[in-house]
Amino acid sequence: MDYDLSALQERRGRERFMLRAAMTVLSDDREIPAFTQNMSNLGVYFCVGNSDSARIGQDIEFVIDLPPEITFSTGCRIRCRGRVVRTEKTSWDETGVAAEIVDYSIIRSFEC
Repeated sequence: MDYDLSALQERRGRERFMLRAAMTVLSDDREIPAFTQNMSNLGVYFCVGNSDSARIGQDIEFVIDLPPEITFSTGCRIRCRGRVVRTEKTSWDETGVAAEIVDYSIIRSFEC
């Protein structure tokens, strides 16, 4: 069956930045290393190990180190509160997690 791709609409209302940045998911007393694949001002898609996968609807906190290419200044670290909206197994040992960003604050700026 042929599909008219021009008729499909992008569900995302915001521009996404393809960005691989260091990230830490804060869960209970654990710090889970992760990395972003893309993000916008309203959400982030990141990958974690399968054993650290989140549940849909789960509230999470995370810290992302944004490079100067995104901030157009010095790099900065942001702390976010979010909610998991989607998960998917991306490989035998990784899970992709899509989370909406509910709130964020800038922790500090840094030079890269």
